[in-house]
Amino acid sequence: METISFSSRRSPVYALHGMAAASQPLAAAAGVEILQRGGNAADAAVAIAAALNVTEPTSTGLGGDCFALYYDASSKKITALNGSGRAPAALTLQRLQAEGLGETLPPYHPHTVTVPGACAGWCDLVERHGRLPLAQTLAPAIRLAEEGFPVAPITSYYWQRGASGQLSQAVNGRELTLDGRGPNPGEVFRNPGLARTLQTIAGGGKKAYYQGAIAEAIVAVLARAGGCMSMQDLANHTSTWEEPISVAYRGMRVWECPPNGQGLAALLALAILRGFDLQSLPALSPERMHLQIEAMRLAFADAFHYIADPAFAPAPLESLLSESYAAERRRLLDPRRANPEILHGTPPAVSDTVYFCVVDGEGNACSFINSNYMGFGTGIVPHGWGFSLQNRGHNFSLDPHHPNALMPGKRPYHTIIPGMMTREDGSLYGTFGVMGGFMQPQGHMQVAVNLLDDGMDPQSALDLPRWCIEPNRGQAPSPNQAVIALEEGIPAETLAALADMGHAVQPVSGWGRSLFGRGQIILRHEASGVLCGGSDPRADGCALPANPNQLSDL
Repeated sequence: METISFSSRRSPVYALHGMAAASQPLAAAAGVEILQRGGNAADAAVAIAAALNVTEPTSTGLGGDCFALYYDASSKKITALNGSGRAPAALTLQRLQAEGLGETLPPYHPHTVTVPGACAGWCDLVERHGRLPLAQTLAPAIRLAEEGFPVAPITSYYWQRGASGQLSQAVNGRELTLDGRGPNPGEVFRNPGLARTLQTIAGGGKKAYYQGAIAEAIVAVLARAGGCMSMQDLANHTSTWEEPISVAYRGMRVWECPPNGQGLAALLALAILRGFDLQSLPALSPERMHLQIEAMRLAFADAFHYIADPAFAPAPLESLLSESYAAERRRLLDPRRANPEILHGTPPAVSDTVYFCVVDGEGNACSFINSNYMGFGTGIVPHGWGFSLQNRGHNFSLDPHHPNALMPGKRPYHTIIPGMMTREDGSLYGTFGVMGGFMQPQGHMQVAVNLLDDGMDPQSALDLPRWCIEPNRGQAPSPNQAVIALEEGIPAETLAALADMGHAVQPVSGWGRSLFGRGQIILRHEASGVLCGGSDPRADGCALPANPNQLSDL
């Protein structure tokens, strides 16, 4: 294997007794605090999710959805939590047509608000896998919301952008601003409304969110904005526990949540790539990037056709993830030229976001992702409760014949995906993820290649410049009209060579680098139990070790 001529910007973090990696240091610290109080990976993950709701409302919150993978060290079993919500019972294609929205649903419209699944997801995760009372787990986030916190620089940038964007137009959006503006870096922001929300959930669990005053506020603000969600929609919400899906890659098994999440796209791409000798190609070479891009285009073509709520349109997962189908799709990939037309395959039928991860001292692990979708989502805020409502329903198709077509009570195609890797014997290799809309499966695939083909440490794998098949104005990227964004740091010769291969390339630098997502990785050494973590330089976060010597001080 050729040595990669790339220097990471910082060292990985090592630990023995647990680690948390998140896009905000204060959130990572909340997870470590819970580990040091005797909590496990599930407890710490929910503590981080809640703290991120406080410190990074630009991406996540109780008005959004979540997905998680949980690894139980004693059984070596992975479970998948689907914490995504459903469309209101009164929301139909016929209603949209009657309201003049039959062709396009604007991204911040109140009809894009699906039932927020995050609260139920948090509660269900700790109920099934956690050890600590929910009130103890939420305590760090409540403290941050009450006392306030200094806003981090990258978060400040996106907060200011959101304040002048959807928050300025949305009902009660100003409640998440400082007199209409986003906070500056280092400026303290307090959110007493969110503290009240978290305290309410701490005392009454998910029922307090979906059937009480919070639910009433959600219904009232959406009615005022022109939406149609009801108290019954909220009361009916449930998370679901699913069997995760996986593929073998370079001696490891890579795991994702099943549809309606888009983890399938990452697995499809990896299945295609395992038929090529990527190790013989330099990481930033045009030859390797071309193979990865084309594999991802093929994967997206299938993902956009098949991914939908499995309760309405189950995908043929076994066939899609088979080696025979991967080989069939692999034959469509020309190592020298971009394929001008990529269509979905037909396998034989068979029966803005936050990502973070935690591994505790016993080897249990949680890969967790929580999102409002587009920044603050719709920007609509239930009055006095301190969080905004997501716009995840914007991902529904308005084509009545599409598997992902909008229907009452249906979950939409979901971009947020947590990832995990295990060895052949089922032991934990690591937990990983890359947030960022349709970048997520692309980031998962690139990070997996960095780790498994090149043997990079987590920090180097995250630091390496990325490419992205660009979304079209917030929509899913088209495999056949793809602009390939290439991050600063990728050699100019690579850009030129990719263009010669037929790719429409676009160099991206500065704040535009947010397009390439923000990831976290924690790996676990099998024999020693030593953890090795990294945190994406495109965010404000870090990986933090748990210190058992501080247990007595807490």
